[in-house]
Amino acid sequence: MVADSSRIDRIGPGDLTELASDVGPVPLHVGAVIFFAGEGGSDPATLRAAFAERLSGIRRLRQRLIRPAPGLGRPYWFDDDHFDIDAHLSQVRCPAAGDRDAAITLAVEALTRPLPPSRPLWRALLVTDIADPHGHTAMVMVLHHVLADGIGGLAILAHLVDGVNSAASRYEDAPPSTSPRTGELLADNMIGRLHSVRRAPQALARLPDAWAELGRGSGGRAPRCSFNAPTGVRRAFRTVEVDLDTVRRTGRRRHATVNDVLLVAVGGALATVLHARGEFPSELVVSVPVSARTATTRGRLGNRVGVMPVRVPLEGTPHQRLVSVSRRTRAQKSSVRGLSAALMGPLFRILAAVGVFRWFVNRQHLVNTFLSDLPGPSSAVTLAGAPVTSIVPMIVGTGNIGVAFVALSYAGTLTVTITVDPDLVPEIDDLEDALREQFHAIIASEGGSAQ
Repeated sequence: MVADSSRIDRIGPGDLTELASDVGPVPLHVGAVIFFAGEGGSDPATLRAAFAERLSGIRRLRQRLIRPAPGLGRPYWFDDDHFDIDAHLSQVRCPAAGDRDAAITLAVEALTRPLPPSRPLWRALLVTDIADPHGHTAMVMVLHHVLADGIGGLAILAHLVDGVNSAASRYEDAPPSTSPRTGELLADNMIGRLHSVRRAPQALARLPDAWAELGRGSGGRAPRCSFNAPTGVRRAFRTVEVDLDTVRRTGRRRHATVNDVLLVAVGGALATVLHARGEFPSELVVSVPVSARTATTRGRLGNRVGVMPVRVPLEGTPHQRLVSVSRRTRAQKSSVRGLSAALMGPLFRILAAVGVFRWFVNRQHLVNTFLSDLPGPSSAVTLAGAPVTSIVPMIVGTGNIGVAFVALSYAGTLTVTITVDPDLVPEIDDLEDALREQFHAIIASEGGSAQ
């Protein structure tokens, strides 16, 4: 029997790596909190109805992840015959003190609670009655990382906001009516392996660029610091906002990117807290995800991401550190982005297969922290007429990464979320203050002014 590939929607190698990596005390989820203005916008009931309609229109969010028997290939997506939007989308009032921080605390709980594997791997929470002038209602969106990387998450956001063609088909392709049979899965798995063999020469030719993206192993291990210890089940968030154009202009003066400025600010903030602990490393290694694509659609989500570990100096003036980081990142970038996944992905999957991945990530000395930087909508958007005032990105730190950062730009504002295990890093308020001060120092050193 010849496999009908249109009937079998396998997860990709990057998705398989994310699935294999989900072995920690906190599930491997990503998400965002979307805040809406209350006055002049839609009421919660209208917002909930719009979310329910538009989320149901994304086929991947109506699909379960099916894990076939050994020998039948990678897991695959298949439509959930019992899909119920109410099992995924709920509504609650913001608890005391009813402010933005209380809403984000709800988001932390939603992010760190496991998703039932028997259903599509996402949840959403509409939070009402928030006492904050910048947002009276919020939507918390949580996805398992196997569903989408950061660019995929932005594709989902693009489908939720106003302006999407409401007459578009609910599915990008006609869904299969029956589950694939064992013979189809076996044949499809064999064909997939043959394709992998045929692509092997091209993959080997790209290994030098993949090694360059990883920094060619320069510098050896990451410096030891007390932020790197096995994490537990708790997480806490703080956010820092800065004017995006100011950050962009600051970077351009030194041929640096927004991400370079972020790296220097994050490194400086971590150094401030480490110095208070009596630790004085000269540099830290920050792992930066590198997407292999610049765009995607709601029908083609998944993960196509490599990593770029950057050695960020902690000594010298902000100007000197920015010049150094910019030089290093330019040297590590290649014409084809995300190639490092071809090296790291198989390694992680092998470690997971033999049952030692969690042991490895709890003891790794490759990186000190993570920083993701996502380009959100450049202009303000609305949903059901309600203006979106801000978007707060969310990630969880894994392994022995006690502090992680994720940044997202929206309508001229760059929002940086700090995620910590509060049992390892109780100084989260100090980190927030230090990060804000680092942005001011970097901008001031280049003759600008933070807003």
